[in-house]
Amino acid sequence: MYKYYVVILVDMSGKIFRRKAYDALKEWKSRSNGSTAMLIEGARRVGKSTLAKEFAENEYASYIIVDFFSADKAVLNLFDDLTDFDNLFRGLQLYYNTELKVRGSLIIFDEVQLFPRAREAIKALVLDGRYDYLETGSLISIKKNVKDIIIPSEEERMKLHPLDFEEFLWTKGINTYPLLYTYYQSRTKVDDSVHRRMMRLFREYLAVGGMPQAVQAYLDNGSYREIDRVKREIIQLYLNDFRKMDPTGKQERLYLSIPSQLSGQSIRYKIGKTIKGGRMKRERMHFYDLEDSQTVQMCFHVDDPKVGLNMTVDDNFFKMYCEDTGLLVTLCFFDKQFSENVIYERLINGRLSANLGYVYENAVAQALTAMGLGLYYHTFKEKKDDKHTCEVDFITTVGEKVRPIESKSGQKNDHKSLDKFMARKGLKLDTPIVLSPKNLEFSDGILYLPAYMALFLDGHYDQASTDDSYRADFKSNDWIPVDTGYILYIKGEVHGKKDPMVELTMRSGRGQSVPVDAAISMDSEKNIKITYDRRVECSVRVLERNRLECNI
Repeated sequence: MYKYYVVILVDMSGKIFRRKAYDALKEWKSRSNGSTAMLIEGARRVGKSTLAKEFAENEYASYIIVDFFSADKAVLNLFDDLTDFDNLFRGLQLYYNTELKVRGSLIIFDEVQLFPRAREAIKALVLDGRYDYLETGSLISIKKNVKDIIIPSEEERMKLHPLDFEEFLWTKGINTYPLLYTYYQSRTKVDDSVHRRMMRLFREYLAVGGMPQAVQAYLDNGSYREIDRVKREIIQLYLNDFRKMDPTGKQERLYLSIPSQLSGQSIRYKIGKTIKGGRMKRERMHFYDLEDSQTVQMCFHVDDPKVGLNMTVDDNFFKMYCEDTGLLVTLCFFDKQFSENVIYERLINGRLSANLGYVYENAVAQALTAMGLGLYYHTFKEKKDDKHTCEVDFITTVGEKVRPIESKSGQKNDHKSLDKFMARKGLKLDTPIVLSPKNLEFSDGILYLPAYMALFLDGHYDQASTDDSYRADFKSNDWIPVDTGYILYIKGEVHGKKDPMVELTMRSGRGQSVPVDAAISMDSEKNIKITYDRRVECSVRVLERNRLECNI
């Protein structure tokens, strides 16, 4: 039996880019009910302020954004006396010409690291209870500016990363990524034409990256040169920040060295290769600052993967990846004024002559980070006197088991280190994973996954596929006649999901699936309406998603 998929994207927020972090903010608002503030952390230009503003516009009756980068002195002076919140709120409303509603408004402290006094006030503001509070900021600056203030315990934190691959697909109007999960779950090969298309899209994602401004340039049909220019501006912004934090220029050199360190295929970051005479103990604080800036991700060596990974971490033995793979691609050619179009074209077409292993490896690190997983790797020798050191690119855990993950940029099934790791005694292993451009295959106990399936590894789609809030069968006479045809009406209070995904299966009298063109819409009360030109028997399943999918 063949299945036909009709995908309908419902834009409920008016956002250009849909972000998964938006749902996390909605969960915080519902759960917290004003008892905590939320700090959105992330690298510069990752979209923190935009996310906060869109959340305020869609989820609150009114809001005020206090941008401490450009705030007038009159606004800053309102924070001089934090014993009189009536005066503070009155002053903010008058200055921003916005009426605040008790328990219905949000106040955003944007770039809060520039005005530590406002962050310190969060404790009292939350206890006051009249409004909700969001903060945005950069950790590297926050640490620098909080020496003399008390960090509020009423503050929750969430990290905003660049767009992951699924979010990148959303910007192109492609909302069928979860449908690929059935292949992952059943360990069956993806249709070749689908696989080729998804790999091309994934390589486009590698080239463009997930920084919102670069993605926007890509969507605007900008040339690769324009996309590269945007990414270079972001990198230059980071370099300027590093120079302010470290006038010696060491942080800048450490960041710029990421491509050469990764391409050198060393089992650890070699600081002496970047800073002459450098020693890890002496330069350790520079790596801390880079990590706090969230422009990089650190992957630490695990000495013994048989126990809790963090228990045997060697923090002097690590690799360093770019927070965004698109920025890494530009860093690879940063010595030139711009990266030539031919480089992007070859990358997207899978024909770049340079070894792309470290680019794919960085993309896997970025995907694991986006899923909230820590980055760990492991090296070992089969025998103590062996000259060759084996390496497993990434190590994660699934319950009490260890899951080794290898990243490959080529088509060959060459993974000697993984084979030797699997042969070691005393390890409780989950299914080993090899991520590469190849199609899905399960062979000799190893699951070979296309690189674009990395986001399936955290089990999120497992939960989504079983968390049904509503499932029902409808008879022909359940359809209500209207001028435009017939409607099935599913009340929001029945399906119980704010942003549902509707899976609709219609059957003929012989039980066969029937390809139809059903329209799906949702009103402001979250009631779902399914419209068709005739009455048919059908099954409806509603899942929690930000899109409506019609499976016919």
